[in-house]
Amino acid sequence: MDGLVLHRVSKSFQEKKVLEDISFEVKLGEIVALLGPSGCGKSTTLSLIVGLLEPDQGDIVWQGKSLKGIPPHLRNFGLMFQDLALFPHLKVFENIAFGLRLRKIPALQIQQRVKQILDLVNLQGYEERDVANLSGGEMQRVALARALAPQPQLLMLDEPLASLDRTLKDRLTIELRHILRKMNQTAIYVTHDQEEAFMVADRVIVMNDGRIEQDGSPQEIYQQPASPFVAQFLGMKNFVQAELVADQGKTWLVLPFGKIPYMGVKQGKGIALLRPEGADLNRDGELKIEGPITQKLFRGDHSLIEIRWDEKRFTFILPCSKGLPEEGERVVLSIFADSILFFPASDLRTE
Repeated sequence: MDGLVLHRVSKSFQEKKVLEDISFEVKLGEIVALLGPSGCGKSTTLSLIVGLLEPDQGDIVWQGKSLKGIPPHLRNFGLMFQDLALFPHLKVFENIAFGLRLRKIPALQIQQRVKQILDLVNLQGYEERDVANLSGGEMQRVALARALAPQPQLLMLDEPLASLDRTLKDRLTIELRHILRKMNQTAIYVTHDQEEAFMVADRVIVMNDGRIEQDGSPQEIYQQPASPFVAQFLGMKNFVQAELVADQGKTWLVLPFGKIPYMGVKQGKGIALLRPEGADLNRDGELKIEGPITQKLFRGDHSLIEIRWDEKRFTFILPCSKGLPEEGERVVLSIFADSILFFPASDLRTE
């Protein structure tokens, strides 16, 4: 394969397994996000790819050749850290030119490359600015420019926007994807923020406890989470015990408050997820849930409502145009059958 391949890679620190048998690929020109909570192994994966660590087992391959024994400086991979690691005593130009000077690039080529990369990140004319006087967003752009200047074969970004406020982060995420796309840059983007991952990446790999939970497009990850962990990490928390049974030639998903026809393969007990957007404020659905509103949060074009049913609490997203009842009032919600996901107990990790 053209690009990066991790094949059954494992890594431990002092007998604690940090990565366990992970495998994935990154095609040339593809942007892949590693998404997961702190401590799941995302940054360790980057350190292995760049060569700061060596795997205990498995292999890492670039363009068909193993990277075993190849030091970081010979891999031509770029790495942008969360703390940016800019040199405060150097001007913007010298920060960006730093990696080029290490490679002994001629001065004229350095001048041309720095100008080209400043234009790309929309910092024209910033060459002589003091880094300490830049805004947070400008610092992020300088750090990105420095990482891109040596034209790395693979660019890795470790939580690059974590320190920014939401509005600036959203804007820079869009700009970052545009820049990477324009350069056809192969990239791995590490983050714990699902919205950030979905906005910037072509493909998302969800990690948990040193293993890969799911690998797919942003749409696949959100619409069809492969496990309760993935669903919970994406903010979906409406879980109930359920059972898939066959009766009178049909397959039914039996829930505590009713049953519906369901296209499922593995019969038996498990867990059902009620997607937060999968309900409507009416009494016409084939599956209904009723209870008092315990919380109502206005979110602009929609509201989050929490209702209580049999001591359980469920959160749903409803359009504000519906004229929603207030907290304390009882409501009946119809649950859309196609918004329910069933996870058979046989597929769930028990450790």
